[in-house]
Order: sequence, then C-alpha cells, then structure tokens
Amino acid sequence: MTFELTATFRQASGCEVSQMSDGVVVYQGERERVHYLNPTASLIFDLCGEAQSLEAIAEYLKDAFSLPEPPRAEVTQCIAQLLTEGLISPC
Repeated sequence: MTFELTATFRQASGCEVSQMSDGVVVYQGERERVHYLNPTASLIFDLCGEAQSLEAIAEYLKDAFSLPEPPRAEVTQCIAQLLTEGLISPC
C-alpha cells in the first residue's frame, strides 16, 4: 500500500484501549477481536487518534527515537497493517 505523505488517519470507533507495560491492547467489540500493539505501533495508533499526517508521524518518531531520517517506510507499513485490521481509517 502506498499513501501520500499528507494522508491523515483516525482511530476506528468502538475500540477499547488498555495500556500495558509493553504497548497496548485494543479490543474491537463489533468484531470480537483483540490486538496487541508493541510500543511503536501503539504510538502510531495514538498519533492517528490526533489525525496526524503520515509525514508528521514519521517526523515525530524520528525525533522521539533520535533517528537520522524519518522512518517513512516503517510508518507506512504499520499504518497499512492498522488499516487492514480495521483499527484506523483514512480521514
């Protein structure tokens, strides 16, 4: 999947989020599914809740983890997986 860097996403409605020491657990009641997100995926999921663009999310991770370049490919891959699982949707 490819996305424009300006693409924004939002969390799907009906998700129950529980914080864990190593990420978050997201429960989708309608689908009766449980998802375990690692710390990085949970951060991306949280930023989607703020309707941040893909570029803004990649820049945030670059700064948060002191990376030399924004991890655009990794963010794109994570967002694609979150979309596939129905945890986020495009704005």
